[in-house]
Amino acid sequence: MSEGVLERTTDGDHVAPAARARLRPRWLSPDILRGARWAAIVIWAFALANQIYFGGVPFDRTGQLFWIALGLMAASIGKRALWTVVVDFLPLALVLIAYDYLRGLSETLGMPTWWTPQLNVDRILFFGHVPTLVLQEHLKYPTVRWWDVAVCICYVSFFFLPYVTAGVLWLRHRRDFYRWSLRFVALSFLGFVLFALIPSAPPWAAAQCSAAQVAEHPAEPACINTAPTSKLHGGLLGPYHPSVPGAHPFVERIAVRGFSELHLSVARSLVEEGQGAVDPVAAVPSLHAGGTMLFVIFMWTRVRRWWRPVLASYPVLMLFSLAYSGEHYVSDQLAGWLCAALVCVVASRIERRRKRRRAPDTLESPTPETVETSCPPIQPPPETTRSSI
Repeated sequence: MSEGVLERTTDGDHVAPAARARLRPRWLSPDILRGARWAAIVIWAFALANQIYFGGVPFDRTGQLFWIALGLMAASIGKRALWTVVVDFLPLALVLIAYDYLRGLSETLGMPTWWTPQLNVDRILFFGHVPTLVLQEHLKYPTVRWWDVAVCICYVSFFFLPYVTAGVLWLRHRRDFYRWSLRFVALSFLGFVLFALIPSAPPWAAAQCSAAQVAEHPAEPACINTAPTSKLHGGLLGPYHPSVPGAHPFVERIAVRGFSELHLSVARSLVEEGQGAVDPVAAVPSLHAGGTMLFVIFMWTRVRRWWRPVLASYPVLMLFSLAYSGEHYVSDQLAGWLCAALVCVVASRIERRRKRRRAPDTLESPTPETVETSCPPIQPPPETTRSSI
């Protein structure tokens, strides 16, 4: 948007730029601000590229929020007060850091781990078959295929989706940024509660353990920390029958396998390191699936119609990717979808209620456009002519 027309205030409303210009020195013209803004954006982009080249892509949420905040500050020069970036993103970062800390504590509660209920649900949904087992039997090759790359990109996209979305929404309208951030935080904490109460093993872990090894519902049995090379069966998932010669004859965790074709070995090591650091039995609900569905629901009415098929395909591709890679059962993902829908419904109702409460309390008579009539207007009687009698 050009400086000669309207610009947004901190709460998303539009005002004439003359009101803001009165607070600036006379020499600080719109052209100077525009040049400073683009110079700052170029410097930010160069610094980020340098970070990615020498230090790798920042997959941690703190690093991502830091770089996004810097980019927003650069893009806000001459358009919006820079302190609003800190005011909006610092609380979000602190809340998510607190979530990471609490999620680590959930492992210490000692709740019995679910190993078979979610597996049985998948068998019911797919007539006795386990999607992860079937997909890896037929689609896993000794070498990386194009669908492995697509699965990898889809899986990794979730690590950036919430924060990039927050940044884009902040630039467009801060009110939407607040709405998205509150929904994502609510979904994350709902997931934390369920992780703590019903810790659940994912398919890759169940494939490495037998029923006897998890009979006591342990959270981290020794079998999940053992290299699966000696497992010539599917563990709890059932017998494994590979159909591709040379492929590993067991279910394995292959979400980031496609990184090798993308020549991003550093990124792969970072993701795998992160996978090893988190709770291995925090699988229900799937936040990957839930966060993807939350994004689709939130953006559905905010994008043009021809983008909606792309939006609709995103959670379906994520469902396939998580099931094929052994990260989640389909039932885990359906639970994530339900959690996302619940968060959206509750948040929308709260927002509508708050909007009604903000309605002005006035004794002024309503305008004609707002008056609703309970009956249609009475039509005047037709004109009559005098009788000829």
